[in-house]
Amino acid sequence: MTPILVVIDTNVCLDLFVFNDTRWLHLLEGLKNGNIEAVTRADCHSEWLAVLEYPHLPIKIETKKNIIDMFDTLIKIVAPPEKSIILPRCSDKDDQKFLEIARDTNAKALITKDKALLKLARKIQLSASYSILTPEKFISTLVPN
Repeated sequence: MTPILVVIDTNVCLDLFVFNDTRWLHLLEGLKNGNIEAVTRADCHSEWLAVLEYPHLPIKIETKKNIIDMFDTLIKIVAPPEKSIILPRCSDKDDQKFLEIARDTNAKALITKDKALLKLARKIQLSASYSILTPEKFISTLVPN
């Protein structure tokens, strides 16, 4: 079976790797067993590392390495060539990169809880070859049981 190629935004990664949100257990299991393949770019990886430094996050020094290792094991950093498909502009310019990665890697879905990205779901389906989905929607529609 070919894995489902996805892009996962930073907030969902926090749920998966920091907060261990059990609602997304099927997503995490899919990443671990190879049914789902997640990709990112170097700039998103840098953002991830910066977010892990936020003082309000419940990350202990002794667990930070495990969190980083889990991300690095389950999410592949890629440098895809940029495609010519014009994307709608996200109102949060920091989130535009997630749209670009999904487009440039031919991902099936961008998994997010971000309202600015979710507002673009309809436009993206018309102009690109992927869907913008909440983790719940992704799990209910695309994750094999």
